Amino acid sequence: MASLVDRHTAFVAALREAGLPVSVAEGLDAVRAMRVVDLLDREALRAAYAATLVKRPAHRPQFDMLFDLWFPAALGDGAAHTAAGRPARTLDGEGRPVPPPLDPLVQERRRELADLLLRGDDAGLRQFARNAVAEYGQTPGQESWFSSGVLRALSPETLMAGLLNAVLNGQERGGMAERVARRSFTDRIARFQDLVAAEVRRRIAEDTGVERTARLSVRPPLEKLDFNRAGRAELAALRREVYPLARRLAARLVRKQRAGDRGRLDFRRTVRASLASGGVPLTTRHRPRRPHRPELVILCDASDSVSAFAHFTLLLTFALREQFSKVRAFAFIDATDEITKYFAPGVDVADAMTRMAAEADLVWITGRSNYGHAIKVFEDRYADAVTSRTALLVLGDARSNYGELSLPVLRRLADRSRHAYWLNPEPRAQWDTGDSAASRYGEIVPMHECRNLTQLAAFIEELA
Repeated sequence: MASLVDRHTAFVAALREAGLPVSVAEGLDAVRAMRVVDLLDREALRAAYAATLVKRPAHRPQFDMLFDLWFPAALGDGAAHTAAGRPARTLDGEGRPVPPPLDPLVQERRRELADLLLRGDDAGLRQFARNAVAEYGQTPGQESWFSSGVLRALSPETLMAGLLNAVLNGQERGGMAERVARRSFTDRIARFQDLVAAEVRRRIAEDTGVERTARLSVRPPLEKLDFNRAGRAELAALRREVYPLARRLAARLVRKQRAGDRGRLDFRRTVRASLASGGVPLTTRHRPRRPHRPELVILCDASDSVSAFAHFTLLLTFALREQFSKVRAFAFIDATDEITKYFAPGVDVADAMTRMAAEADLVWITGRSNYGHAIKVFEDRYADAVTSRTALLVLGDARSNYGELSLPVLRRLADRSRHAYWLNPEPRAQWDTGDSAASRYGEIVPMHECRNLTQLAAFIEELA
């Protein structure tokens, strides 16, 4: 049995590995907080850790998941005494379980679950989830645990109609009372599903090890999540986070523009300032440049190897559209086509990607990445998109399947633009391996590793 110090050290290390920023000083603060709470009160211990180690509300789900693994609520079966020795399923004449809808034992459990959901008994729901995993979470002959078996047997979402009937008690359907009740029961059902998932993770951790379970189960916080691993719900959250970064990116590009050109000489102000030095114009005065929102051209690799990163690229395009006077987006595989029209404001990104895949002319011959030919097509068809007012942003992994690179063409485009940057979704350690031409392209367009929101924010800060 590991000591409390060992468990604390491993827990803090797991938080860091999951992407939560926990310093040495904060780890010591947690130790001091443990001295003033009852260590046998698990929720008080959770609160002490959370108060000292969690900085952002968005990090709380990862924290709670890891806390439940390192400080589990039960060991072993953990089932209540009411479940001990009680059969979970009815067997037919051949010894096989009866389907859940026809099984009186399963229907009895469903009635118990409905009663707990109706009363909002969280403690009872927690114990019921533990019993349910013990009964339905492991099929005969299997050595692991699954949430799907529990949720398939009990089907908690199908209890909604009965719960609403019990609460509304003859009231008119479709009104405010039903909407409030439906939302409340939806939250309680989701809570039960989360409790089942947590109990399954606990049982798996006991069988295979806490560290391994944590690595497989806990996703990093949103700002550390690789764009290539983001799901649909996470893409929606990324879209909200991208907007403030887009405003900062536009502001930085305008600032670089102003710093690079002070404007025309203001002769009258210069002469007036020279009176203080006997008519010698020691300091010149310049007319301020009229500020304007810069233009942006985005050139995005849409091949299968970076398809998830392309989703993020288009999220960024959505956000940047409001910050620049003009945004034009282009996608390529081994040919290039303009895709701006597919990503109008309000369009779902996934739907736009589907339409782009079906309609855009991105394939020349093979349908495999060919940066050289794609860059040539861009210059031939859309050279007018890049001007002295344009910021050029290239997004891709710089892997061209050992084909041509068209470096002179890219250099002409970069020289013609006001600014040019390249964001690469691959880890820097993988650059120049295999068919990667990252360094060769990076000599022309400054290349930055950009796999998550944290690295995107760092790239924006470097523009200062």
